[in-house]
This record gives sequence, structure tokens and C-alpha cells, in this order.
Amino acid sequence: MNSRNNQTRHSWHQLTGLVLRFPCSSRSCDRAATMAPVRSTTGSVVVATAAISISMAVFYYFLFFKKTPLTLPSNNNKKKKKPRNGVVDAIGNTPLIHINSLSEATGCEILGKCEFLNPGGSVKDRVAVKIIEEAMESGGLAPGGVVTEGSAGSTAISLATVAPAYGCKCHVVIPDDAAIEKSQIIEALGATVERVRPVSITHKDHFVNIARRRALEANELAAKNKKASRVDGKDPDRMNGYTLDQEKEHPGFLNHCSGGFFADQFENLANFRAHYEGTGPEIWEQTGGSLDAFVAAAGTGGTVAGVSQFLQEKNPKIKCFLIDPPGSGLFNKVTRGVMYNKEEAEGKRLKNPFDTITEGIGINRLTQNFMMAKLDGAFRGTDKEAVEMSRFLLRNDGLFLGSSSAMNCVGAVKVAKTLGPGHTIVTILCDSGMRHLSKFYNAEYLSQHGLTPTATGLEFIRV
Repeated sequence: MNSRNNQTRHSWHQLTGLVLRFPCSSRSCDRAATMAPVRSTTGSVVVATAAISISMAVFYYFLFFKKTPLTLPSNNNKKKKKPRNGVVDAIGNTPLIHINSLSEATGCEILGKCEFLNPGGSVKDRVAVKIIEEAMESGGLAPGGVVTEGSAGSTAISLATVAPAYGCKCHVVIPDDAAIEKSQIIEALGATVERVRPVSITHKDHFVNIARRRALEANELAAKNKKASRVDGKDPDRMNGYTLDQEKEHPGFLNHCSGGFFADQFENLANFRAHYEGTGPEIWEQTGGSLDAFVAAAGTGGTVAGVSQFLQEKNPKIKCFLIDPPGSGLFNKVTRGVMYNKEEAEGKRLKNPFDTITEGIGINRLTQNFMMAKLDGAFRGTDKEAVEMSRFLLRNDGLFLGSSSAMNCVGAVKVAKTLGPGHTIVTILCDSGMRHLSKFYNAEYLSQHGLTPTATGLEFIRV
């Protein structure tokens, strides 16, 4: 027992002696040193003295000599995320979120892909990048050229956002019944905007047809400028598939451009490929392939086509549906095989300027993109349902969504009620409400059209 006490005292002497060998120049440190090992026959005194000595020595060491802050051990195995390469590389890989209120109300897991978090604020960022990159790869567009498009807003904003990253300009033709803030955003992004009255697609002055003409005029002007500067009498090369036309007056925005390219989002299958190669695979990965249904509205048809085709190729049991707004003929096409009623000739119907309050969705013709869709059915949605849904989600989830996003969520609830509880349903949250303030979120405008929201729950949904 005595030998064990002696050994203990010897160990404490060594430890305290070691601690007090730290260099010290202060009187306080000298005083601490005077409290160094003291031989005592009482074990408790030795222990107490040693403890005090250690505490004082460590305190003064960190006070006077240890200048670097203490840091927690780092996990060297954790990979650092590399910065993305500019605005283009920041597009895509958007989060898939659980929409709590709708999931709780239906007994299904309703998920929304947050495309409003793309740099340009919408799902159309993916399309804009794909169209421009494929055009540049094919030689149809070059730096210094102008991209033209007829758009109700979102695609135009996306093109105006990404075009400068490729050294290009952007010109947009937009119907004048679109929310004014959309054209303001486009102009603020540096693009030129041409607002025109809404007419049928068969009319030469439909906004899409005007945009197509503007690209042709850009090529004609570029060819003219090239001809003026040709060398050794050689004819100019063909520009984007066009040759010099008769001399004419051109809009001022076409000056000093190296040619034009019509994005043609409705018929250009780069739109479909953007979602078949991007959005669809992301949804599959984010859900681990565990989903039962997908639903979305269609404007150009690129999103619903690309996602539905990819998902059904991965698992044919996944059901894909369309939600169609008022004034659109796609519901009839999917469910009955015809676009319109018998008395209406397909492709000839004149669109009412107020068919629907929603923007960017609904169409009265079949596009090349929509024809790629793999659909199991369709639902009709109303303006009242879209408005009520937007307010319901804002109150219950803090989601401030645009009109097409709200309509997609209407579709998700209708699918959930059709399939029953226990299913996983995915939809697209296309854009936020920030570009829908003058109409969709304007109380006076809604009142004028009998769309003032009044619901407290989801009682407004009709299947």
C-alpha cells in the first residue's frame, strides 16, 4: 500500500514538473511555479496541489503563448463542392420538395420540383440553354448573333438571361396581354421586346410568326453587310441557311449582329431533349425511382413530353397525366383523340383574348414537342382552381407560385384523389408569383373576372 502511494506521488511530481517547464516571463507564472510539486504524506494534499498546478500552468500557457484559436478536427474525407462555372452551370439540379399541405390533405406524398430556383427564375432556363447550345453546335448561331423568340414570358426571360453568356443578343416578340412585368424584366436583362396583339397562330402576325421573320431579317441584314465588305469579288457565305433577299427596312435592334436564329420553342425538339436528358433523370434520381405518377400542364409540351417519356422508359408502371387550362384543346386530344369539337376545324380556331388567366400553358394545336409525350390521361383545370390553389399554398406552405405552377398543383391533387392515398406524385413548380403580380395576384383584376379567392381548404378541387 505504501509503495503504491509513493508511486502515485512520484507520478504527480513528474506530471506537474513537466507542465511547469513551459517558458514564462511573468511574475504570475513565477508564482504558479512556486506551487509546483510539494512532498506530503497526505495523498489528498498532493492531488489537490497537483490539480491546481496543472490548471494554472495550462491557463497561463494559453494566455501568453498560444495565439492560434482552437479548431475542431476536420473531416478530410468530405469532398469540397466545386463552384459552378457561371450562370449556365447553375441551371438545373433543382430541389424536389415535399408539399406538406397537399400531402396531408390527400394522404399521398406530393412532391414539387422547384424550377423557380433556376437563375432565370423558371423551368424554361433549361430549354434556353439547350436551344442555344444546339444552335451553336450546328452552326445556326454564332457569337454576335441574335436569338429571336415568340414567348408569353418565361422562355423569353430565360433566353435573355443566358444569351449574353454565349456572346449573343436576344429579341422577343410577346403578346400584349401578357403580364407587363414580364416584358419589363426582359428589357431589364438587355433584350429588346416587341409587344403585339394576340391573334391565331395561322395569322402572319402571330407573335411566333413575327419572331420567325425577325430571325430571317437578321440573316438578310448580316448577308447584306457581308456583301458590302466582300473581298476579291467572292459572294458571301450562306448565313444560318438563308441568303440575301431584296433590300428592305430592318428594325434597329438588328444592326451590328452577325445573323439571327429563331429559337422556335414550340417545334424545336431541343426543348423536349432538355427535359428528357435533364429534368426527367433528376426526378428519377431524387425519388430513387420510387414514384407512382407525374402530372404537368403543357404549353410547348416540352416538359411533359421529356419527363413522361424518360420516366416511362425507366418504369412503364409510372402514370403520366396532363392538366389542361381553359381554352386549350389538349384535354380533348388526350382523352378523345380530337383537338376540338366536330364543328371546329383543327388549327383554325381563333383564341379568345381571355380564355384563361394562366400564362404559358394551354394551346390549340399539336406541337412537335407535345407529340413526344407518353400520357395515360388528362384532367381539366379551371382558373378558379388555379387562383384558389395559389392562395392555399401561400397560406399553408409559404409557397409563392405562378399561375402554371398553381395549375400543376391542382393537377397533382386531382391525380391523388383519382389514385387514392399512399401514392407518390411529382409535379413541376415552374416559376414564382413574382412575374404574375399585375394579373394573377391583382385583387382588382381577379374581381373583374369573378375569380376572387374565397376557399379556406381544398373544397374548390373538382375531379
